[in-house]
Amino acid sequence: MSAEKTEIRGFQITTIFLTAATALVHFFRNFPNVVFILNCLGYLGLLAALYLPTPMLQEKRDLARYGLMGFASLTILAWIALGDKHLATGYVGYIDKAVEIVLILLLWVENQKSQS
Repeated sequence: MSAEKTEIRGFQITTIFLTAATALVHFFRNFPNVVFILNCLGYLGLLAALYLPTPMLQEKRDLARYGLMGFASLTILAWIALGDKHLATGYVGYIDKAVEIVLILLLWVENQKSQS
């Protein structure tokens, strides 16, 4: 079984950038909170599963894409339910949720392209 080469294009570069950005926000904004560190690691792990050129991972790319969409969705829902959304803490949370929504949309479009 030969592994096909992973080509990184515009959508993928944007996905990598947005995922890394939201991971870093979760890591640094609330350090040393373990939940936020784990959230950061979850984002980075799913990103690695999505794009690393490993034969085992390439076979599961759709699953990794759905996993990353679900993880971002769960993060948004947790922020809505539990998050500190007071304006006194700044707009970082709102900006990060916008980043996560764009990330979900990009992953959905990428999924549609990979299935056609």
